[in-house]
Amino acid sequence: MQTLNIVVPCYNEEEMIPIFYEELSKNLKNITWEVIFINDGSTDNTLNVIKKLKKKYDNIKYLSFSRNFGKESAIYAGLEYSTGDYVVLMDVDLQDPPSLIPKMLTFIDKYDIIGTRRVTRKGEPAIRSFFARLFYKIANKITKVELVDGARDFRLMKREVVNAILDLKEYNRFSKGIFQWVGFETKWLEYENIERAKGETSWSFWGLFKYSIEGIVSFTTAPLHIATVIGIIFSIIAFLAIIFIIIKTIMFGDPVDGWPSTVSIILFLSGIQLFAAGIIGEYLAKIYLESKKRPIYIVKEKD
Repeated sequence: MQTLNIVVPCYNEEEMIPIFYEELSKNLKNITWEVIFINDGSTDNTLNVIKKLKKKYDNIKYLSFSRNFGKESAIYAGLEYSTGDYVVLMDVDLQDPPSLIPKMLTFIDKYDIIGTRRVTRKGEPAIRSFFARLFYKIANKITKVELVDGARDFRLMKREVVNAILDLKEYNRFSKGIFQWVGFETKWLEYENIERAKGETSWSFWGLFKYSIEGIVSFTTAPLHIATVIGIIFSIIAFLAIIFIIIKTIMFGDPVDGWPSTVSIILFLSGIQLFAAGIIGEYLAKIYLESKKRPIYIVKEKD
């Protein structure tokens, strides 16, 4: 008999866990399943809530990290701990509807991955929606993997897919890109955005911005090429400007004026140089972190 594991990263979700489990039970009545909660160093009562649920139900497992390692580490840990023939990855906030899982299972014989994507961003702040769409447009222009706009981490995967993902042991992880990079045949299910049932997201705008930079740097070296091209362009402009100044000086003399424009140009070019240095720094930082060979996560306790 084929088995189903449901991997659920959790960070400060004490209110949502009982509600989430109840929704799972309601929608998976005729399916044999097991849920694996990953407590990502929560500072609230998340772990105790999971333990109480585990005493009542025998289809619950959990991992608890020694500290907060981030969602990407929690995803990897959950997949590594799973043993099922099929694995569902989803969030605990019910923005990934458990009611879709039975529908996913009807397609899994024909596909390797059943992914989900939101067709609307209703209820999401307008500024966040704008930058999210901008990120997908930019990423798909400069990376070799196709990131589907609105795609969620919520997906059903066969064991072969999970094993392929686990083979990628990089420290700096961007799962949306990894899911696409490993390939396999994917079926997309669309649904409208669902707001959190309770609580607030732990993702800030700045956190999402850093995550988007992580995604771009992880899957393309295009920013380095862009920095090189910008450097060449401005070198040519500077060379032409020197020729112009020499000719102008010979023909019309050298009156002392134009210092504001000179200062502006210097500041602008300095900004370009710092921008290019920042891009190089991002890649060097990734190399530095990867070279340390530190574990992706550390488990404090599990059951």
